[in-house]
Amino acid sequence: EGKSMRLAALLASPLLRFSVAGSGARLSCVASNGGIADALATIRTRLNEVASSSGRDAVPRLVAVSKTKPVGLLQEAYDTGHRDFGENYVQELVEKAPLLPSDIRWRFIGNLQSNKAKLLVHRVPNLVAVETVASIKLADKLNSAAASTEIPRQEKLGVFIQVNTSPWEGTKNGILAEETPALARHIVDNCGSLRLEGLMTIGAPGDESCFQALRGCRDAVASHLSVDSDSLELSMGMSGDFEAATRAGSSSVRVGSSIFGARDYPAKAPSVN
Repeated sequence: EGKSMRLAALLASPLLRFSVAGSGARLSCVASNGGIADALATIRTRLNEVASSSGRDAVPRLVAVSKTKPVGLLQEAYDTGHRDFGENYVQELVEKAPLLPSDIRWRFIGNLQSNKAKLLVHRVPNLVAVETVASIKLADKLNSAAASTEIPRQEKLGVFIQVNTSPWEGTKNGILAEETPALARHIVDNCGSLRLEGLMTIGAPGDESCFQALRGCRDAVASHLSVDSDSLELSMGMSGDFEAATRAGSSSVRVGSSIFGARDYPAKAPSVN
């Protein structure tokens, strides 16, 4: 019965109607290439092969980045057994989450304004991590939100500190590597409803030195906190470089277009002079 209710809500969802109406060609393209199941299987195989050839015991977590994608495609991925999904926009995640099964593990991976922290945490009870914490203010807001949910969370909210490993680009969010240990210490000492899971970076396209920079930053944070480096995860690697990131020691890769196809953004209304 619960599945039927979700399906009815899904079919009535503006997210589904918009995406189907505006992206019919894209959906046909995904289907003609074997669909979501084949795409996920291919990426999992590549991750396993790279991890094995690199002598790694563990394969990185595969986070399916589903921003701008209709809930129908997410349900298709879910039906293959996939559970880890990443979203970039608060409003989109708040609207999608109730339409999909409650055992999905949502990860927020976009820029998060501190005034949206409560909305995100309270409206998405199966949010397991926010991967873009880059300030004490945001950490404190998330901590307060996680401590005040209507139904108490069974586990602490996971957070990653976003590190800008390519500051020369001038386009990436995140704090500088040298600022990271102090923020990590604040989270551990002052945010009792949060769990520091690790560090995240986007990095410059094609520049694998960013992965090494994040590893070095993790070592510095671990030393500052007097913990083992391996106790902190590294979230790095996307569709174009997840194999290189895996070789560099990534714990979690964020893959979107290789699973769901190119992103679908609504066309902007023409300006009126």
